[in-house]
Amino acid sequence: MTTRVATFPLRLPVSLKTALETISDRDGTSMNQFLVVAAAEKIAAMQTEEFFLERRNRADREAFRRILNREGGEAPRPGDEWNESDGAGSPR
Repeated sequence: MTTRVATFPLRLPVSLKTALETISDRDGTSMNQFLVVAAAEKIAAMQTEEFFLERRNRADREAFRRILNREGGEAPRPGDEWNESDGAGSPR
């Protein structure tokens, strides 16, 4: 599979370019490869954040509480208790 690529000029402050040269050399990659990987990591982190925000917004908190409060099962392990006093219902 061939990945299509695009090129564009990139303006960097001299200090950032110097640091990029040093770090990419230490990493054993070209500056281009280092920047591609850095951009991919940042995009993945932002998309992951967006994914979990969307999931949170679709959550049925009442169903969640029913599941947590149902009979049976094991008691929460130390540190996993539910903290009702903060109003947000977050774990301790």
